[in-house]
Amino acid sequence: MSLNVNIVLCLFICAEVPGIQSFEQVPWLPCQLVDERVKFNDEGHAETQYQHRDAGLQFGHPGDSALNPNTITFLVTGSKVDMRKYIEGAVVEHQLQCEIRRYSTEGIHMRWPGLGAQEHDIWFTCTLRHTDGLFVITSFLRHTPATPTPGQADYRNWAAIADRETLTTSTVMVVLTRSPTVRVGLLKQQSLHCQFDVDHKAADLTVEWRFQRHSEHTTLFSHSSRSGQTQGGGVALKGIGRGDASLMLPLTKQSSEGTYVCFVSVAPLFGRHDIALHILEPPRVSLNVDSTISLVDRGEQKVVCEAEGYYPLDVEIEWFREPSGGGGGLLPEKLDTVLYSSHRHHRDGTYSLSAFFLIHASLHDSGSKYFCRVSHSSLRMPIRKSFTLIVTEFGSWNFVLWWLIFGFILVMVATLCVMLPRLSSARKANKRKPY
Repeated sequence: MSLNVNIVLCLFICAEVPGIQSFEQVPWLPCQLVDERVKFNDEGHAETQYQHRDAGLQFGHPGDSALNPNTITFLVTGSKVDMRKYIEGAVVEHQLQCEIRRYSTEGIHMRWPGLGAQEHDIWFTCTLRHTDGLFVITSFLRHTPATPTPGQADYRNWAAIADRETLTTSTVMVVLTRSPTVRVGLLKQQSLHCQFDVDHKAADLTVEWRFQRHSEHTTLFSHSSRSGQTQGGGVALKGIGRGDASLMLPLTKQSSEGTYVCFVSVAPLFGRHDIALHILEPPRVSLNVDSTISLVDRGEQKVVCEAEGYYPLDVEIEWFREPSGGGGGLLPEKLDTVLYSSHRHHRDGTYSLSAFFLIHASLHDSGSKYFCRVSHSSLRMPIRKSFTLIVTEFGSWNFVLWWLIFGFILVMVATLCVMLPRLSSARKANKRKPY
């Protein structure tokens, strides 16, 4: 057990130790082998049971002893393709997941054009996944058993693997993406990363991109090195020659949201990565009042918080009130008198929503702070907009002012009452009598 711990510690810190320059020099990776046990029921249907078994990737030479003899060891030797060189940045233990699975060539039996390959080779896939979504790397491991397995080496007839067995393998192909999940706004250019590496010059290479949205499937790009035919666009052919199959999307719109699938095939191997693209447009938040509003005691005012131009629809607007002084450790009070407009859908696919309430001013509310909090999936932190309420007493000056206004209105009404009859009489006097 102590050996295992030391290896794991070395794995995740040795990249920072002087003398070790990159992750490529890491000798061992802890993994999980997801093994399959297939049984056929009375109706002849296959039922698969999955068993998670401790395993490890060990990089070295044929005949090396297992660094951790307590697990299944996949000894990777003599590979021109090294999956480790595609791991970028500092990786700590809990951020890297390694999973090994058996791989079926779906009945295609052919000799891989590599040194020592045989038609009865057994295949595995090894997937390295960063838990924060920085990359997903899938490698194809070729193992040549000492004695061929009778029949087809697929789910119907998997060769058993002992708990402490060492399988000597070679990495023959790697397919990876550094954008397994993409979040982008509207009217933006976005590149979807897809990269591959093969241990020989592949004359039978196929690269394809498909788009999946709801139940619809669309082929965006396809290229075959054997036939030389290319359909669609967005992928540079010169890049494919360097192992870069990244797809450049046109300006994003609401209909760009969906799953993009990168396929890389070199017979009999077939690799793919699904890339989920989400359109996220953050809201613009505003209030219909300034940072400070003044009201007289018992005055009223409607206050509106507006969230505009967001996508998708899942926005939340809340109003809170902080008592004046803000002391005593009191939490802001959520207002329960807030009313909401309906979602307004704009021509560009975005939405808007308003949340409003009516302030009934009182003197003890003076100095209180009100704030609107808007949450949305595009925001790491909610947006806050606030104002402070100042309430003044209805005093003598206000009393005089209101009486002046009231008196002015009375004078105007009295003037109209006097002038209207005179204007009417004058109009009648100016009319000529008919002859």
